[in-house]
Amino acid sequence: MVRLDRIVTRGGDGGETSLGDGTRLPKSAPRIAALGEVDEANAAIGVARAHVPPGMAELLGRLQNDLFDVGADLCLPLNQERPALRVSAVQVEWLEGEVGRLNESLAPLTSFVLPGGTKGAAFLHLARTVVRRAERAVVHLAEAPGETLNRLVLVYLNRLSDLLFVLARVANAEGAGDVAWEPGRDGG
Repeated sequence: MVRLDRIVTRGGDGGETSLGDGTRLPKSAPRIAALGEVDEANAAIGVARAHVPPGMAELLGRLQNDLFDVGADLCLPLNQERPALRVSAVQVEWLEGEVGRLNESLAPLTSFVLPGGTKGAAFLHLARTVVRRAERAVVHLAEAPGETLNRLVLVYLNRLSDLLFVLARVANAEGAGDVAWEPGRDGG
């Protein structure tokens, strides 16, 4: 259980912050950037959660909890000797199952879909793009010299963005309210 007695610590006032093992890193480090992007993705999902029906909101709550697991995984590099919470294949498989289950009720796409439609769908599309940015930040971390990470973090974020896309279509009246892209519509 986490206990936070003090919120203002002044520990980051010099442009550094701590990982889960106490290691200090500059706030500009790729690992810290990836953690920040995952945090922003979680917040974007929280906004979407406030604009969807209760059943979907419950599913989004599970995703938010899982994103804290992603953050816990990222805050301790793989070369740690102590046990750490890691994203698991079970979490990825659950996402894949949800994508398949929810996609079954949707009509096949015949066009790319513009982000929008209902308020809930628009916020889900926004959350999807924020998750994609978090995924890019984790790829950048994986490419940084000397960095190690759980490869399933990347897989999880990739599947999460897929699920958010499908959820946006569900929120748009099972896809009937999707806004289709019309290539060259305005003479472009």
